[in-house]
Amino acid sequence: MSHTGGCQCGRVRYEMEVLEQAHACHCRMCQKATGGLFAALVGAPKDKIRWTATPPEEFQSSSLARRAFCQACGTPLGFTYDQPDARQYVTIGSLDHPEDAPIQRQYGFESKLPFVSFCEDVPGERTDADPAAGEFLANMTSNQA
Repeated sequence: MSHTGGCQCGRVRYEMEVLEQAHACHCRMCQKATGGLFAALVGAPKDKIRWTATPPEEFQSSSLARRAFCQACGTPLGFTYDQPDARQYVTIGSLDHPEDAPIQRQYGFESKLPFVSFCEDVPGERTDADPAAGEFLANMTSNQA
């Protein structure tokens, strides 16, 4: 089954073969990148997603990742880590059928805002709870102002 999505103005469109690891991320980088209280994202291996119209512009949001967006309408479209085997993530809200990507996990609990009641029955963790993730992120420098 194919899953499609894109930006508000339709300039950027994509198609994904699979939807994996649907999650909400409460980290400050995701909050700033989406302008929201958290980012809702779903991923696929890079070879299982393709841009079917104009590809998105990208912002190198940190020393480890790039954020995709539409330059024309401003829609945040997702992110990917700068690693060959990393997944490409898209914003769940940019899917044509966001109901196909129920959130299964939450990340970035260290930055979750105390007034946000969201997916309280969905497991969550702090970014530094996983030693491998902590090691990967230890030398990251943010390019967001």
